[in-house]
Amino acid sequence: GRGPAMTSWHVRTVGFDLVRGGYDVDAADAALDRIEDAFARREKQRGEERSGSAAWQTQLRTQEQSLRAQLARPDGERFPRGSGMELTYDIEAVDDLCQRIEESFAMGQPLPPDAVRLAVFKSRRGSRGYREASVDAFLDRVVELLVVQTV
Repeated sequence: GRGPAMTSWHVRTVGFDLVRGGYDVDAADAALDRIEDAFARREKQRGEERSGSAAWQTQLRTQEQSLRAQLARPDGERFPRGSGMELTYDIEAVDDLCQRIEESFAMGQPLPPDAVRLAVFKSRRGSRGYREASVDAFLDRVVELLVVQTV
């Protein structure tokens, strides 16, 4: 039998170790983004074939509503805070991006996936910032939705 199917999620979450004389990070990331988009197009097509376009649209709306619920939380409270001396993301910068995403959904004009994919946040320490893993996981789900909305 065949192994588990590869999806856009696998492409989005792949990581490589940097080595001297290794790869060009920007070029590799751009290539992975294109592959992710291609997988997302295929997943959207299969979803529509399997369950019909209306059911697929409902699924996307449900996903968007769950993301919007988290986006609607007050500034400073969207994600768990870090602890100790762990590196965390600057709260204001993350909240700014969340507001942009929320507004784009509200206006029915989704941001380009790269606006979220390529976002960079200043580092903080511990409870002065949001826990990186929580923010990253959430933004991955946003990108996943934006990709299928824009392909």
